[in-house]
Amino acid sequence: MTFEDRALVDRFLDMLAAEAGASRNTLIAYRADLERAAETLGGVLGNADSESLARLGAAWRDLAPSTVARRSATLRRFYGFLVDEGLRRDDPSTALPKPVHQRPLPKVLDSSEVTRLFEAAEDRAASNESLALRNLALLELLYGSGLRATELVSLPRGAVREGHPFLILRGKGSKERLVPISSRAETAVSRWRENVPGSSPWLFPSGKKHLSRIRLYQIVRTMAADAGIPPERISPHVLRHNFATHLLSGGADLRVVQSLLGHADIATTQIYTHVDSNRLVELVNTRHPLADRR
Repeated sequence: MTFEDRALVDRFLDMLAAEAGASRNTLIAYRADLERAAETLGGVLGNADSESLARLGAAWRDLAPSTVARRSATLRRFYGFLVDEGLRRDDPSTALPKPVHQRPLPKVLDSSEVTRLFEAAEDRAASNESLALRNLALLELLYGSGLRATELVSLPRGAVREGHPFLILRGKGSKERLVPISSRAETAVSRWRENVPGSSPWLFPSGKKHLSRIRLYQIVRTMAADAGIPPERISPHVLRHNFATHLLSGGADLRVVQSLLGHADIATTQIYTHVDSNRLVELVNTRHPLADRR
């Protein structure tokens, strides 16, 4: 990437951070997509024309449709920014590929697997061993509150307080939301916090910083293996999916679940309604006014 293009990318990312409230992880992903595109285009990005961008489709043909869609969206936003800022007159992004991407249904565990996962974690925590207490607290917050991995590992030491059934999170786009904390999670966090050094600003410290998302991923997979669940079937995000799916299965309102998850668009939340189709049929048969007519 040329020096001029790197400066344009920096300006674009500064805009995303300031005006759209993009998170650090989002900015890293945008930069990576733009750098890859520049490399494919022979080092030219800001001045690339439609013909050059059209060739990206061939270069990306072996990628997953979701990856192509994401990279195309990044470039469209980048060139739209250049036009808005008067840095170029035309927008060449109309030549970018537009793959049809069908969003897959989220992976979830069934209720018996969730029960096994908690039983194994609780058995280990009964020893009061420090890491076992930490892992149980992580599990309670992932499944019981639907936190994102980044939100969880970066929780301040005093985020969960006794007698306060909610905590305020700043999630994607710097948007704040209320997250419920169950009495089980409060107890698990309280037991773990006794092992956290008083000098740590984090609830889940690791070295000089907090626990990383990668380490959280590894911990969750290890807990799954302990419970006899294939590790490849689980991740922190799968537990967040379970939080949403099981709430809807229990009759929770879709708008409430949207708020708890911090989704900007309810369409993102609606995907969970496709997971438990049997429950939806049951709700129609039992709650609809015509259900009483025979």
